[in-house]
Amino acid sequence: MELEPGLAGFRCRPQLGIGPVGYLVSTPNGNLLWDCPSHVDGAVVEEVRRRGGLSAISASHPHFYGAMVDWSEAFAGAPILLPVADREWAMRSSPAMRHWESSAELLPGLTAIRCGGHFEGSSVLHWPAGAEGRGVLFTGDTIMLVADRRSVSFMRSYPNLIPLGASDVRRIQAAVEPLRYDRMYGNPGWDKLLDSGGPEAVKRSAARYLDRISR
Repeated sequence: MELEPGLAGFRCRPQLGIGPVGYLVSTPNGNLLWDCPSHVDGAVVEEVRRRGGLSAISASHPHFYGAMVDWSEAFAGAPILLPVADREWAMRSSPAMRHWESSAELLPGLTAIRCGGHFEGSSVLHWPAGAEGRGVLFTGDTIMLVADRRSVSFMRSYPNLIPLGASDVRRIQAAVEPLRYDRMYGNPGWDKLLDSGGPEAVKRSAARYLDRISR
């Protein structure tokens, strides 16, 4: 397991599947596991316990649902909080699973907002207090951070390279526009980090995207 100082993130070695990064978002009101890694073992559980355990579990979209019940069971049935729009993609049931509609405060100060796009329930996590006092938006691949680490993009299907339509992109942009944040953390991949200027990157990139698909 690897941990990033300040904002705790961890990933599996060797890489499994699409290379998911799990974010352990540590707040005074408890820890949220966002985008569950697909591997759970004694070492990672012990490290998370050392950091205060889990108060809740959630994910940006169903590609991170695979091991969420295992994570919950490892932490005394920690609640799994998911958008109802993606209920059908949860392959394992659990009494810990609860659903929300358009947005939900997963823990005090941590709010999930449904944006749609990649999946019907694709969501972002907003942490206005953030690490080091700067607001953070965890985007999964609802808003995909791209290689230059200054821009983002949007897709319906990444494996099949199917883009989103204009109305979907506008809806995602509108959903995050009121939020206060600076940093962005995406998924999958350890390099999905934009350290500052998140709102400007989303606005600029959405305009570029909409311009190209309108030609």
